[in-house]
Amino acid sequence: MEFGKILVFMGIALIVIGLFISYVGRLPGDIYIKKENFTFYFPITTSIVLSILFSLLLYIFSRFFR
Repeated sequence: MEFGKILVFMGIALIVIGLFISYVGRLPGDIYIKKENFTFYFPITTSIVLSILFSLLLYIFSRFFR
């Protein structure tokens, strides 16, 4: 695989992930705790969804660039 194709793929993947995060925000299942002087946010559901999407993108592009 050429280095240019890898860079294009990574750029497209980052754009897709960035758009997904900016439009979706917090999903049900994400842990969000807010108290007086403490805020804790752990995006577990968002992480799982992004992992699945990124895995699918890697699979599609690996099949396409063979």
